[in-house]
Amino acid sequence: MTYDVIAITPTMPDAKALLAALHAGGPDLRVGRGADSAVAQLRHADGRLLVSIEAPRFLQLPGETRRLLGPIGDVAPAAPVWWTEVRGTSAVTESRRLAGSVAGRLTALLGGITWPREAAHTDVVSVPRADSAGQSAIAPDGIDVLTDEAALVIHDRPIAAATTWLTDVIRFTTRTSRELFLITPPRTQLTFPLRTLLDRTPGRWVVQDPQHGYYDGLAGCELAWSGDRFTPAVEPDGRPRIATPFRRTADAESGRQLVLSMRTIQPATDRLLLGGALECAWQALTDTTPAGWSTAEPVNVPWSREQLTDLARERARSSYPTWLVAIGTPESPAIATMRVAHTRAGIEEHITLAVGHAAGQHPALERLPKLAEALAGDHSLATMVTELRPARADLTTPAHYEPPSVPVSFTLGPDEVADLGIVRVHRALPGLAPVHLGPPSRPALHLTFGDGTDASAWQRFQQVRSYLNAGRKSA
Repeated sequence: MTYDVIAITPTMPDAKALLAALHAGGPDLRVGRGADSAVAQLRHADGRLLVSIEAPRFLQLPGETRRLLGPIGDVAPAAPVWWTEVRGTSAVTESRRLAGSVAGRLTALLGGITWPREAAHTDVVSVPRADSAGQSAIAPDGIDVLTDEAALVIHDRPIAAATTWLTDVIRFTTRTSRELFLITPPRTQLTFPLRTLLDRTPGRWVVQDPQHGYYDGLAGCELAWSGDRFTPAVEPDGRPRIATPFRRTADAESGRQLVLSMRTIQPATDRLLLGGALECAWQALTDTTPAGWSTAEPVNVPWSREQLTDLARERARSSYPTWLVAIGTPESPAIATMRVAHTRAGIEEHITLAVGHAAGQHPALERLPKLAEALAGDHSLATMVTELRPARADLTTPAHYEPPSVPVSFTLGPDEVADLGIVRVHRALPGLAPVHLGPPSRPALHLTFGDGTDASAWQRFQQVRSYLNAGRKSA
């Protein structure tokens, strides 16, 4: 596993502070670079990686340290701070103390605190030479076990987030056709962005329970190591065997999450400005706009459609898609992921927005038809699915059972309706009364399945989607 220590400082770690931190292991360790020079590395003279230090991130948004680390003492939640991650590898026993010394030296020079608090010190940590050198250079740091089929990452934070180094690991496993197994203790929760990444990444969230062994933190099935990867255990009838700890039902008072999955398609022009659909939905459902955005967690940049458009355009020139996270204010919990890709159809935005509601708060379902009309008319909406699920209001995912989401509504944009044909779309909706949005000559259609409490809405939604998908294939 990696031993993570985070230095939270009020000022940027300058060259002098970083140099002092890098001498935590004495003068004999070597300094290198990784991740396209975004990571400083301390290595032993025999080549072993000991500690990785991420480039400091300036957090300008209130509440980010609390969202990812919880209350950590005397850090003012509204004050901007510098966040520097230091990771020691479990392959070397002394790396844990070495990471603590690197972070402790930063806070001793610059002020601030470390997480965890007890990890910080300023001692020089001596690392003995190993009998045999060796650490494979083909994998990015952060991977604890690498096989031909899988990459294992052992993670011990209370909140597992889509950090820069973990998203690098996910890109590596995808590029090399491996499965990712993120191994955590039962107390760990996933942030919404990390959960959405794991949902579309080959691999599993593996929970290591001291009494019950390994199980899938999202699906609940027991897992066992077999050859080069984890595989699910099955009952005699072939069904997955569900782990006992996973069966615990989430507290009914924990809240609900309203989740919108949107896809927009816009022509690729020099005047294109991305993020409008996300901003429109955010405003409609929370009465605020996004507070910030970033390409990883923690989110560190104030919301700017111009800046995220510039980034996406730059990456598109290299034929790369753009993935980013947007967050709201602590008073109005909402978070979104957005993937931007240049396809033959145009510039596509794939957006998933989640809004948290505490017990007693009512999701603004009555605003959905008006929101659908605004997205279809002004933001090139192709499709939108809205779901409601009992879940934590803070938008994290625990390692135990949560009831599934229930579809609330489905919207087809005007181009989708025109491509399928209005007659075919209506045939797909027996017993449902779609609302026509926009001009009669080129309408969008909005369907309501219920208020998110009737599980049979899934059956109706699947029937509609299957019929429409068949129409696309025959078109």
